[in-house]
Amino acid sequence: MKIAILSCFYPYRGGISQFNACLAGELGKDHIVKAFNFKRQYPSFLFPGKTQYVTADDEAVPVESEFLLDTANPFSYAGTLDAIRKWGPDLLLTRYWMSYFAPSLGYITRRMQGRCKVVSILDNVIPHERRFFDTPLTKYFLKGNDGFVTLCDAVAKDLLRLRPDARYTVIPHPLYSHFGEKTARAEAEKKLGLAPGKKNILFFGLIREYKGLDILIEAFNGLGPDYQLIIAGEPYGSFEHYEKLISRCPWKQNIKTVLRYIRDSEVKDFFSAADVTVLPYRSATQSGISSVSYHFEIPMIVTGVGGLKETIGDRGTGIVAENGSPEAIRHEIERYFNEPDIKDECIRNIRQEKERLSWSRFCSRLTEFVEDL
Repeated sequence: MKIAILSCFYPYRGGISQFNACLAGELGKDHIVKAFNFKRQYPSFLFPGKTQYVTADDEAVPVESEFLLDTANPFSYAGTLDAIRKWGPDLLLTRYWMSYFAPSLGYITRRMQGRCKVVSILDNVIPHERRFFDTPLTKYFLKGNDGFVTLCDAVAKDLLRLRPDARYTVIPHPLYSHFGEKTARAEAEKKLGLAPGKKNILFFGLIREYKGLDILIEAFNGLGPDYQLIIAGEPYGSFEHYEKLISRCPWKQNIKTVLRYIRDSEVKDFFSAADVTVLPYRSATQSGISSVSYHFEIPMIVTGVGGLKETIGDRGTGIVAENGSPEAIRHEIERYFNEPDIKDECIRNIRQEKERLSWSRFCSRLTEFVEDL
């Protein structure tokens, strides 16, 4: 099968680009795959981080692709469509995670229907940070697809609210395995400048309001001096609010912040030092961070929003807090450290999940779904 993937690839960085690289690599083992990349993913003024692109310090593996689609320039849409048509795929795959992409991707997918099968992998249908135009734009995009892959049941339910007749399948997010293996905890703590012998709590990934870092900081305020909080990731927006919360913490000397994009080769240091990863999200679908935690066999404490209960709590790979308050998060952190059996059980379940969540299985289920369309 000839498969065209229209989405972001190297030199764009971040979880979507990493996922696409893994997807293309695995599909390429049994199929002919071509990556059609963005010429411009976002205009700079719309991007809240420091850069959309890999830097000289990043170790991202280059992926060969054709740079065509400028999402902010409608004149590029027809050229992208023409290039995909000329290549003649049997399947066009896209990724969809926010309504900003609906006009550009929808223009192309609608005009590819009938020429090949068109399938979108949906990270989100309803965005975490909603705008009045999200629903009409997303409906426009959804109509241009023959089928959909969602990474959790929560996104599938959102899909059916907007397109009740949608043909879809749910395939869980595969594990990222390109970060290497865990290192010795003492070595990782030394590298990160952490005090040894503490109970290490990790908050990892892009820092955005919906991810609830402020909730975790307030929860940490009520813990004792034997706990240590590691905050690692690039803030999308101002960090000032979090700085004020940290300054009021009685154990602020036990909070380590690394406020930048974490390079692939560094990821193992943070997870090698961690006892538990905390995802105190206000809203969620699935989380790529959980896939990284699985890889390093680090249990999680999460809120029961979106797909987190389904993908973590129901699988026994972590603890789901009763609610999203600082008190509830603090209670589960204390319980996790006070009851060692919880950690042991979570790690056993994570090892079972690692066998289930392979890229080969994901791609096999995806192609089976496509063949049935």
